[in-house]
Amino acid sequence: MLQCLSGSSCVRVIEGYRSTWYFLVLVLAYVLYLIFGALVFYAVELPYEEQLRQELRTVKQQFLNDNECLSDERLEEFLTRALEASNYGVSVLNNATTNWNWDFTSALFFASTVLSTTGYGHSVPLSDGGKAFCIIYSVVGIPFTLLFLTAVVQRIMEFSTRRPVEYLHRRWGMSKPLLAALHASLLAIITVSCFFLIPAIIFSVLEEDWNFLESFYFCFISLSTIGLGDYVPGEGYHQRFRELYKLGITFYLILGLIAMLVVLETFCELQQMKKLRKMFYLRKQKTEDQLNIVDHDHLSFASVSDPAASFREDKTDVFPDDIVSASPTTTSNGPMDR
Repeated sequence: MLQCLSGSSCVRVIEGYRSTWYFLVLVLAYVLYLIFGALVFYAVELPYEEQLRQELRTVKQQFLNDNECLSDERLEEFLTRALEASNYGVSVLNNATTNWNWDFTSALFFASTVLSTTGYGHSVPLSDGGKAFCIIYSVVGIPFTLLFLTAVVQRIMEFSTRRPVEYLHRRWGMSKPLLAALHASLLAIITVSCFFLIPAIIFSVLEEDWNFLESFYFCFISLSTIGLGDYVPGEGYHQRFRELYKLGITFYLILGLIAMLVVLETFCELQQMKKLRKMFYLRKQKTEDQLNIVDHDHLSFASVSDPAASFREDKTDVFPDDIVSASPTTTSNGPMDR
């Protein structure tokens, strides 16, 4: 019997803290997924890094052997300075001097990456004034961008998701959760085609050194706001119509980010996703003010119902049970008395 009681109490404890257990499982799964990604990147990328390091050592040593008048220290000093400039988007190569990082279109592209938190890192402010302005600009601009994107997505959702699902539900009589799931899948396919596959084909044609995989990789890294910066369009040495190209990429990133948010919001509104999220959320508990309001309403209802009950009691006192329960057939004026 004690085992039964202890078992039932354990079940009640588990049921009472079900969302907490689900949340702990979620945290554990996220940590394991993080470790899994680290292990895969470690196994795949470390050999390539070691190979590249070895190649650079070989090229450097060969250069020193061919130029004996140049010391290793002077070469190290020059390379350090060149790499520092490259980190700021400035190259020492002759065929790269015609590309300016801070003309208007490049500055507009940089501002869009800052406000969307993509941040490729290929070009950064050089001056202290530019760095200070970037901080102030981001503090104001990022919340402003979130407000702008929220308003735009909310309006698009009304016409791209809610109204079509409601119309098809009334027209065909199908289940609304099923229609919403089908609609979300179709919307995801259209978004992937219009903002990933087709732009990847275009980038692979316009960018000389990019293949389709690298172009698709850039589209995904950009629209997911990861922004690693290893691939940035419009930075080629012989890029034609560079200003117009940069302007088009800026609009592409903004429209693509809006489309991604619409798809994500559409999936978040699915009944299946709502049930999944509720598994990890804390249960809503009534606050003390709400409990007081409920108690007050209960007391008010009781105070209204008490006079009615007392009235019924008084009525039974005025009319005794034998009089109230008497039937017409037993009165003195009945036909049997006559």
